[in-house]
Amino acid sequence: MKKTSMTSFVAGLVLLAGSGAALAQDDTFKVIPIELFTCNYIDQKGPADLDAVVDKWNMWADQSGVDDYAAWTLTPFYFGSEQTFDVIWIGAGKDGVALGKAQDSYNAENAGLHAAFSEVLSCDGHASYASLNFKAAPEGKTPSDSVMTFSDCKYKDGASFDMLSAAMGEWAQYQSDAGSTAPIFHWYPVYGGGGEEYSFKWLEAYENMAELGADFDRMGNGEGWIVNNRLFSELISCDSSRAYLAKNRRFVQLR
Repeated sequence: MKKTSMTSFVAGLVLLAGSGAALAQDDTFKVIPIELFTCNYIDQKGPADLDAVVDKWNMWADQSGVDDYAAWTLTPFYFGSEQTFDVIWIGAGKDGVALGKAQDSYNAENAGLHAAFSEVLSCDGHASYASLNFKAAPEGKTPSDSVMTFSDCKYKDGASFDMLSAAMGEWAQYQSDAGSTAPIFHWYPVYGGGGEEYSFKWLEAYENMAELGADFDRMGNGEGWIVNNRLFSELISCDSSRAYLAKNRRFVQLR
């Protein structure tokens, strides 16, 4: 399936905002801009070297007033041979302007951070996504250190954005009632890709591996798989999830 066009995506957002299916903390629908880098460590460099550079970056961000940009690094945990990168950098702005200002500031900085990152990481991909929150984190808080899972999903023939949004509202309520604390996001590709074989990425964030295991039990040993099949089998198809250990690098309350 070809990438969802921005025109149809925006039209879908209007329908979603009117449906009330999005479960944002303040009951208003908000799309968060995401940037994602896929990177490999330079020879003889590793996590400790990245930590040192991130410390410098955070000091620069504090001094430069970059206060609307959150960041995480992700290390593969459950993954396949097609995941050839060592680490993912995820950045998120409170809105598009906040993300753009953070990027402008970083592009203009002259404190040596560009060279410092380049000595540790080589990044071969930089993409942008629009993040929709269908199940809020506990107390609406931005996830910090966590386990993040990703699946690539695409619409089936006849399915629409508003149909999926309604199903997501039911699924989020079911998961909450069953005791799941994991927030659920859908990421739609915007910039930097092209030729995607998926419509969106389905992302969930867990406090730890035990919470991921609890959702596994709800799905496999409870009635989760029955409810999930009823809601989504005619709407979307998704591949197996990849799981990553996510380390929060800069915390900002995004919603």
